[in-house]
Amino acid sequence: MLDIERVRADFPILALTVGSKPLVYLDNAASSQMPIPVMERLLRYQRQEHANIHRAVHYLSETATAAYEAARCTVQQFIHAREAREVIFTSGTTESINLVMHGWGRKFINAGDEIIITVLEHHSNIVPWHMLCAEKGATLKVVPINDAGELQLDVYETLFSDRTRLVCLGHVSNALGSINPVKDMIATAHAHGVPVLLDGAQAAPHLHVDVQDLDCDFYAFSGHKLCGPTGIGVLYGRAELLEAMQPFKGGGDMIHTVTLEKSTYAPIPNKFEAGTPPIAAAIGLAAAIDYLQSLGMDAIAAHEHSLLQYATERLSAMPGVRLIGTAREKAAVLSFALQGIHPHDVGTLLNAEGVAVRTGHHCAQPLMQRLGVAATARASFAFYNTPAEVDALVAGIRSVQQVFA
Repeated sequence: MLDIERVRADFPILALTVGSKPLVYLDNAASSQMPIPVMERLLRYQRQEHANIHRAVHYLSETATAAYEAARCTVQQFIHAREAREVIFTSGTTESINLVMHGWGRKFINAGDEIIITVLEHHSNIVPWHMLCAEKGATLKVVPINDAGELQLDVYETLFSDRTRLVCLGHVSNALGSINPVKDMIATAHAHGVPVLLDGAQAAPHLHVDVQDLDCDFYAFSGHKLCGPTGIGVLYGRAELLEAMQPFKGGGDMIHTVTLEKSTYAPIPNKFEAGTPPIAAAIGLAAAIDYLQSLGMDAIAAHEHSLLQYATERLSAMPGVRLIGTAREKAAVLSFALQGIHPHDVGTLLNAEGVAVRTGHHCAQPLMQRLGVAATARASFAFYNTPAEVDALVAGIRSVQQVFA
């Protein structure tokens, strides 16, 4: 069990007030908060270790290089990748997915080929594939959901053909919290000889991720959703796939040789890390992973699940509140709508009560269309949230309803 008061002391931002109200931060699916140990690690780098990495032989460069490459090893262990060179640092999940689209998709997908996605996907796992299909003359096939927000696996199995080249699948839905049965879906795809990319932005902060156990081919996630800095993300890829891919960006540090006639490329991971990388952010990401692992991912998942259960019970009992997304397996995300009240009004009035939630389509417009809503309000929980904050959400919703009564 987590000692929540001790944990909350690591997050000074949680002691803020919004007007006269204590901050209740329930927008963790968009971006989580950063604990003091991560801030201190970033500050130590900037004060004592900062230099550009690789190539130089002076003390600061060697120190920064060692810390940056140690961060790669920390990520490798966190997701149980086979080798550190299978970990590519990017700016976030969006760039990681785009890297696969440009580096793998543009090389291996041709006219008439097919890509499978799901209706649950974040725009970051839809738009790049639209771009690729428009360029190559390929097509998207879409796995539907039931009314609870669960993927229809019987339909998924029928979508494969001899032209299927890639499956792109969210591990956890950012809008609904649905935990998809990705391991089974990967096995199905591999039975057809098709590789799978997982968008793990909402899974990595909350679940134990083992890319070897999942047997996925690519896995993408972001640092700022798991208590790390913004501007840093990860693409895991099987070494043999990364080696076969073409570079996404060209520039310094990703080359082996350059002449005026041609360039040859460095081995992975350098081949995909052109220019000066996000050195401080990578080191901060490693510190965030160390922090989470010091608490225990199982303990984090258990606490967040208890919050989700409690919040689901409380909101389900409220007149005029409709929960949207009731999958049997969910992460700590609760989307809801209030009868007769626009979600943006809900978010604005909750903010007046100090309660921070996300409102809108959550970069999941096809999903909103399937659900028949323009937008939802979304409360998303982290391990530092408390049952008392769920109560504050409930009280805030009551206040919103009274304004519109």
